[in-house]
Amino acid sequence: MQCAYRPFDMAEATLLQSMLADHHINCHISGQYLQGAVGDLPAHDLLAIWLSDEDIQRGSQLINDYLSASPLEEPSDLIAPDPTNP
Repeated sequence: MQCAYRPFDMAEATLLQSMLADHHINCHISGQYLQGAVGDLPAHDLLAIWLSDEDIQRGSQLINDYLSASPLEEPSDLIAPDPTNP
């Protein structure tokens, strides 16, 4: 197992875990239960995404591709056209 990425928070960790699972890559999130101790522990570097040695190269590339992706340019791209107004 190798550490592939240190996510900012649990939301990012689970999003990346789901994205990797879509590509048939299993991962382990370490530190997920340590967030309850924030205040007694530092609030950064608690989480890590670990991948098997066989999946580290492909999984790291998928994570890097996700992190470097650009958001949509126009919010209107997210709105479906009105079918009643041709």
